[in-house]
Amino acid sequence: MNKQDPAPDLFKHIFHKHYPSVIRKLTALLRDQAAAEDLAQEVFLKLYRNPPSTPEAVGAWLHRVLTRSAYDYLDQKARERMLVQRQEKQLMTEPQSYQSGEHAVIKQGDEEQVQGWLNSLPERDREMLLLRYSGYSYSEIAQELNVQQPQVGMLLKRAGERLRKQALKHENQWTHE
Repeated sequence: MNKQDPAPDLFKHIFHKHYPSVIRKLTALLRDQAAAEDLAQEVFLKLYRNPPSTPEAVGAWLHRVLTRSAYDYLDQKARERMLVQRQEKQLMTEPQSYQSGEHAVIKQGDEEQVQGWLNSLPERDREMLLLRYSGYSYSEIAQELNVQQPQVGMLLKRAGERLRKQALKHENQWTHE
């Protein structure tokens, strides 16, 4: 007869022992019960998948992981709020006029054309340009794409040059047809 693996029982014990304090700490950091519960699940899933080497370190490990997870969550929410604010500000500063159907079709065609040029670029160039256009700072772009911050300016310049080449290539195709 096979002996049952003790790991699930140990995990259950750790979960029941530490879950209340993890929820309490996450709720205090996030001030959002639902988000705290979601992050607590992620923290315990990380624990289950990759536990610390010594069982005595579980409490400290959980505290470190929950804190990092909470700050990552708060950073993400702050970026989302900033993006929404930028979009709202742009809508307020650029008066929206009712466009004729013809103008809307032309604008949609232009957007599709630019999207096609972007899709022809290497993935990192495309992501870099889209992040910058979305309002991300150089440090945020560096973090998102896992590159050194001092490289971002040059990489953006090169990506922009590649995009311009795509546009010129397309324009030359139109003039030679």
